[in-house]
Amino acid sequence: MASKPPAGDPVQDAPQVAPPQHAAAGLPAIGHTLKISHQQMGVRRTARTLLKVNQKDGFDCPGCAWPEGDKRHIAEFCENGAKAVAEEATLRRVTPDFFAAHPIADLATRSGYWLGQQGRITHPMYAAEGAGRYEPVSWERAFEIIAEELTSLASPDEAVFYTSGRTSNEAAFLLQLFAREFGTNNLPDCSNMCHESSGSALTETIGIGKGSVSLEDLHQADLIMVAGQNPGTNHPRMLSALGKAKAAGARIISVNPLPEAGLERFKNPQTPQGMLKGAALTDLFLQIRIGGDQALFRLLNKLILQTDGAVDEDFVREHTHGYEEFTAAAEAADWDQTLAATGLERAEIERALRMVLASKRTIVCWAMGLTQHKHSVPTIREVVNFLLLRGNIGRPGAGVCPVRGHSNVQGDRTMGIFERPSPAFLDALDKEFGITSPRHHGFDVVRAIEALRDGKAKVFFAMGGNFVGATPDTEVTEAAMRRARLTVHVSTKLNRSHAVTGTRALILPTLGRTDKDVQASGKQFVTVEDSMGLVHASRGNLPPASPHLLSEPAIVARMARAVLGQASATPWEDFEKDYATIRDRIARVVPGFQDFNARLAADPAGFALPHAPRDERRFPTRTGKANFTAAPVEYPTVPEGRLLLQTLRSHDQYNTTIYGLDDRYRGIKGGRRVVLVHPDDAREHGLADGAYVDLVSEWTDGTERRAAGFRVVHYPTARGCAAAYYPETNVLVPLEATADISNTPASKSVIVRLEQSPSA
Repeated sequence: MASKPPAGDPVQDAPQVAPPQHAAAGLPAIGHTLKISHQQMGVRRTARTLLKVNQKDGFDCPGCAWPEGDKRHIAEFCENGAKAVAEEATLRRVTPDFFAAHPIADLATRSGYWLGQQGRITHPMYAAEGAGRYEPVSWERAFEIIAEELTSLASPDEAVFYTSGRTSNEAAFLLQLFAREFGTNNLPDCSNMCHESSGSALTETIGIGKGSVSLEDLHQADLIMVAGQNPGTNHPRMLSALGKAKAAGARIISVNPLPEAGLERFKNPQTPQGMLKGAALTDLFLQIRIGGDQALFRLLNKLILQTDGAVDEDFVREHTHGYEEFTAAAEAADWDQTLAATGLERAEIERALRMVLASKRTIVCWAMGLTQHKHSVPTIREVVNFLLLRGNIGRPGAGVCPVRGHSNVQGDRTMGIFERPSPAFLDALDKEFGITSPRHHGFDVVRAIEALRDGKAKVFFAMGGNFVGATPDTEVTEAAMRRARLTVHVSTKLNRSHAVTGTRALILPTLGRTDKDVQASGKQFVTVEDSMGLVHASRGNLPPASPHLLSEPAIVARMARAVLGQASATPWEDFEKDYATIRDRIARVVPGFQDFNARLAADPAGFALPHAPRDERRFPTRTGKANFTAAPVEYPTVPEGRLLLQTLRSHDQYNTTIYGLDDRYRGIKGGRRVVLVHPDDAREHGLADGAYVDLVSEWTDGTERRAAGFRVVHYPTARGCAAAYYPETNVLVPLEATADISNTPASKSVIVRLEQSPSA
């Protein structure tokens, strides 16, 4: 039997703290997986559901975007993937009676954990102007409300259409088509908050904003560097790939401000020996100072250039541009100043160099620890410089590996969810549908918030996600959302965004990945693209949580017809009836998707999209070659008496979805309002382990941003650095604090002071 949701919010005032663990997965992961699954789904439904996760005839995990190999395990999921599935396939329900009992003001007082635990939303809900609660609304009336607001705007650019990374290729393609036929490129997405810096850097340097490696490349690598990433929590199935590479002889360098259990030792639950004993993964741990990664790679590059025979001169001569400017910048870098930015010792970097020089095939993997700083784009460019020097792009076992955090965030961008689309994409879209897409750029996430704040945007539509919970500067963002005339959220479950409404608000409940999708032409499937550019089908197998749900493609199609009317020649009704017709259009618009339906039918595992640098060592950049770049080394400078804070996830969390109140690997239990501080830093600030502090960020605008009541945990972080969980600490990140070029919020380098809490 599944258990009932919590009636009240659990108290988090006194989290328990134990020493951090030094191994990930194993028996505890299996036990926790079964416990959460049984609580949400019951025993029979757990078996029926989990055995279909990531299978060729099953559904794609709604969690991370890590790929599957051709040969699948019976249990092809991780602990956190199982949590994501259990939360979606839960037997708990949020009905109209729930909303009658809980006014919006009450929802606003609840934690994200409590909201998410209530279950699946069963009916479309509407909060009218001046109403204090949501009430049921028919689908027809819901689309009428959207049409009323959108058609009364002074300009299509007063509307914002946001997309979460869970959205399927088919729904994403329809949403961007509708937005552009309506007349706007305001298509922000969660990429703007995560790997936008990666896309910006990679597009400039190698000509495509995606990773260049496959799962097989990881297995064949001699050296894998994992920088600014915690795969044990955020991409647990990656540990299996690292373990396989290690067994084949690869060496691993971990670069991170915090030691992470998953990179120390992996207890593979797929094998008895792995589950009980496990295998050490990291050969060298470089405990980098927050924001010091560009400096690290600059020093490695400087040393490579100084080593006879270390540079792949043939590759550099034939395939690259800008080498002379880059070498001048690297040679000019002041060693002592650059080393200080890393927080490392020279001997550590020289040891890393020896491992680099011994490797013929090197891969660098990274995630948010590299992408969410002011200088993230030049940091990732420096990573590319590092790989280009030794010819490590475009050959087996080598390349760039930005690890995406949401299951179809990369696919949504491929489908055209982008505020700055290429002219070639728009030309193909216009030719296929006989429309005229706008050519001016739209709003990304930060600019969308600014537009809502300033009254320049009046309607906000979200295809999934938890926009308010995911974005920076919480008070500013929530005030901006409340200025909207209409907020619309396509959702499976409750989250904070549903409690922060515009003048009018709609919640449109949709099918999830686990739900069976039957339309007029029969049973449907959708497709996704994983972190390594493989496209495959996803087929739900459970009865929908309610007969009142619509699929994401159906919601977009009906909204489009309601807004655009019969003047639109786009066959929206056909798209809703049969998703194969959507894929036929994708095949004619998006490069790499030719014969889309036929290729899916021919191979249940799907197909790989073309990648010129990987496949041909061809670099479609402005120079026609891979570009070295020369940028000054940047790093955060912190005033005396302050710390540099990074926001991060707990192990009981996926993005803004909170599965529980523990962080098992870091030794935290029963609470999330903790701040991890090095013991020496804590003592210098007069803070005992267990003291309670307010975190106060400092920014150039002089505004005080405060997160109150955090328990200090003495923890082995890098000196001068601290860490705390988001979304609780998003309030500390100024809206204007963003990465140059990509405009990604700089959530990994926030200058804070710690003040004793008044209640302490």
